[in-house]
Amino acid sequence: MPDRRDDAVTPLVTYLLIALNCLVFLAGPSGIAPHYGATPAARACAAQHYQQQWGAVPAELLGNRPLTQVQLAGLAPPVRGCPLLATPHKVPALSALTSLFVHGGWLHLLGNMLFLFVFGAGVEERLGRVRFLLFYLCAGVLAAYGYAAAGGGTGPDALRPLVGASGAIAGVLGGYLRLYPRARVTTLVPFLFFLPLRLPAWLVLGLWFALQWWSVRQAGSGVAYLAHVIGFSFGFLALWVAARRPGYAGPTTYPGAST
Repeated sequence: MPDRRDDAVTPLVTYLLIALNCLVFLAGPSGIAPHYGATPAARACAAQHYQQQWGAVPAELLGNRPLTQVQLAGLAPPVRGCPLLATPHKVPALSALTSLFVHGGWLHLLGNMLFLFVFGAGVEERLGRVRFLLFYLCAGVLAAYGYAAAGGGTGPDALRPLVGASGAIAGVLGGYLRLYPRARVTTLVPFLFFLPLRLPAWLVLGLWFALQWWSVRQAGSGVAYLAHVIGFSFGFLALWVAARRPGYAGPTTYPGAST
């Protein structure tokens, strides 16, 4: 749990984003909504089409038009036996936003929401609720478009939908690093048998960013690590630029967080 000051403002936007992500997941085919089918196979097919419809497909973002059935026919579907279906009424630019609230599974959702819960409060407190919401959404949208423009829009990955709030949350992590580089973060260290240690934010988040950058080089992971790198870089640089404006408080020491 994050350490909070007694006078800290309730991070309402952070809590609302977490609640909205959870509600969207529960209402989708990977959640508990019954109308997506009664069998695991039926729900898996429904989830595939759901992600194609609401996820951000790099080729669609770059071309600003939905993929055709001919384009999809040449791609092996993620779920065997479930052909990919075109979504002719989809608005690609809008999908860069909707994709931030679509997750592929419980672990994907819970991992993202944990990071948002831990680090979102501190960034929201400094930016204010409205600016934090805009910052979060901009980070997610730029991560999706940046991933498509930087190489994710070529080859088979160009036709696979991006889903999840990772790009936006990476922006929050970058912003947190810029605002609170000396904050102490309680983290579990796997190679020390998950021993909890309090480490400076610059070390924890710096190592996280380095891991994402290294993972970009690894092929076939199925994770858009480049979107994480872009989101994190945007978050850090955006608040670095903002700190140069008169009246803006620069980096400070936050009570800390746990992850």
